[in-house]
Amino acid sequence: MKIIRPIRHSDYASLHNVAVESGIGFTSLPVNETLLRSKIARAEDSFRQAIEKPGNQSYLFVMEDLETGDVVGTSGIEATVGMDDAFYHYHCGKVVHFSRELNVHNTVDILTLCNDYTGVSEICTLFLRESAREGLNGKLLSKFRFLFMAEHPERFSDTVIAEMRGVSDDKGESPFWQWLEEHFFSMDFPTADYLTGIGNKVFIAELMPKYPIYVSLLSKEAQAVIGQVHDKTKPALQLLEQEGFSCRGYVDIFDGGPTVEANLQHIRTAQASERLPVKINDAKAGEGKKHYVINTQIEGFRALATTLAVDEQQQCVYLSAAAAEGLNVVDGEPVRFAPAKLRC
Repeated sequence: MKIIRPIRHSDYASLHNVAVESGIGFTSLPVNETLLRSKIARAEDSFRQAIEKPGNQSYLFVMEDLETGDVVGTSGIEATVGMDDAFYHYHCGKVVHFSRELNVHNTVDILTLCNDYTGVSEICTLFLRESAREGLNGKLLSKFRFLFMAEHPERFSDTVIAEMRGVSDDKGESPFWQWLEEHFFSMDFPTADYLTGIGNKVFIAELMPKYPIYVSLLSKEAQAVIGQVHDKTKPALQLLEQEGFSCRGYVDIFDGGPTVEANLQHIRTAQASERLPVKINDAKAGEGKKHYVINTQIEGFRALATTLAVDEQQQCVYLSAAAAEGLNVVDGEPVRFAPAKLRC
């Protein structure tokens, strides 16, 4: 059985392995011991805090295989972004060059540096190790976050975003960044990506072009990848689009990958979720359907995918003894859950 729980300091070695396997372009997990240990400590502190409104909290979770004790994936939520340091994007817009006298009308695409997403919540740091990519593991690692946010809305912003990894090759070279590197930065994409991951963003403000960039001036290769995702990121993007996320014209300043957003109340898994007390009954639970389930705790948080049955008449949910143990709940305690297959 795979369960999701808050990260703890003893998970450092596992998190380091995940960071190495995730590769270049996975900005939120750079291979840096000081930063990774800091991330763990910050997450532990966030789970301990009593919260009335979102602030500088970071919730980092791991997926654990209960049979082996191995950590096979990570997933995170930033309560707010851009409050302590600038959070940059390019916004894709247009300008019109028009001359009535000459009868010339040209619409031109531009990229404008902005901080429009300051203060929103971000889902991030999602990575599932190759060995665990089966069944519902990948979807659980993404979707449980919507249940957690629905259960604890005071901890998060109404707007939720996700930055999708843009196009880069096996060496980590980004066509979009190559143009910026040549004209403004004089450093390769892996270096810029690493500096951002460890929190060193001063160079962005110092070196990034201050005025809107005319897209037509970029290389053809750079133009072609604006708003496009890495091949390995396509399934994650599709999953979020099914949840109601969409791109509003914001892209990453390094690789041009799209940022998608949704209102928390409109995310389909959150909308479809229910909160009911548990009754442990293996037979009745087995008659139900697959669901994603979380307990309602913070420090003792647990999530998993399991078969359960809902009794609308009794206003309870039937769980197997194994699932209840995995969630660390007993008879009468509440859980929040949503069907694995949402109705269209």
